[in-house]
Amino acid sequence: MKRVLITGAAGFLGSHLCDKFIAEGYQVIGMDNLLTGSLSNIEHLFPLPQFTFYHHDVSRFVHVPGELDYILHFASPASPIDYLKMPIQTLKVGSLGTHNLLGLALAKKARILVASTSEVYGDPEEHPQRETYWGHVNPVGPRGVYDEAKRFQEAITMAYHTFHGLETRIVRIFNTYGPRMRLHDGRALPAFMYQALTNKDITLFGDGMQTRAFCYVSDLVDGIYRLLLSDYPHPVNIGNPDEIPIKQLAEEVLQLTGAASKLTCEPLPKDDPKQRQPDITLAKQLLGWEPKVSRKEGIAITYEYFKSVVEKGGELR
Repeated sequence: MKRVLITGAAGFLGSHLCDKFIAEGYQVIGMDNLLTGSLSNIEHLFPLPQFTFYHHDVSRFVHVPGELDYILHFASPASPIDYLKMPIQTLKVGSLGTHNLLGLALAKKARILVASTSEVYGDPEEHPQRETYWGHVNPVGPRGVYDEAKRFQEAITMAYHTFHGLETRIVRIFNTYGPRMRLHDGRALPAFMYQALTNKDITLFGDGMQTRAFCYVSDLVDGIYRLLLSDYPHPVNIGNPDEIPIKQLAEEVLQLTGAASKLTCEPLPKDDPKQRQPDITLAKQLLGWEPKVSRKEGIAITYEYFKSVVEKGGELR
């Protein structure tokens, strides 16, 4: 049975990755400092003999006993609310944390996949964004703590690949949604659903015409799994290219929920990208991957999850 270490295991994406690797027959070691993750996301795994959990901050030295075949580094605050509130932790997990895990991978002779982001493209001047685009990022702006942490993460990962010959994979993740997202993490879909479910006005930033492309979590996890098992060491976009204005997403949530909420507008945050759409040509060619779950289907599943959370009193983290 192959062993995989997943950092950020109690988070939204990390917990779904734990499920995936358990289902595929792996021994899974989850690691999380619970800064933004929640044990409720993985509590169903604790009774399983093939799952182990370590409460640990990967920005400090990381040791895992025994052999390791794979490492997936998904530890990091990922929503604007989180990384603006925790800028130093965000920079540390992208730099020190990545360095620690690359060292562990080298010591264990394990393959490592790091979770990068579409935010490395910044407010893009190329549309849609291909992996060859270098980005348009303000390194000293408020979003720079996340953007530059991920850009450094990519750079040091490639350095370990070229200098040490380490087997590395880099996934650039675009907007993803699904069950286990936090209601109050500041991202568009959970914010809209919470506001609709509680009969509050739905808040748009700017005129709501900035665009995003939303990928359902099971599609994303499938793409990550395929990338890990591929032989390609350079960055690969994984996301859904079905691009829509944020205002349209809000209107779809209103239609689904039947809420009487009104749309209101607030100023656009500094350096907020105007457009975001992945070019997934490389993922199609390399991995035979493309998203399968439609936005209508995925949003309906996510709505049922958020509805149950609100009915239980919601989570205020």
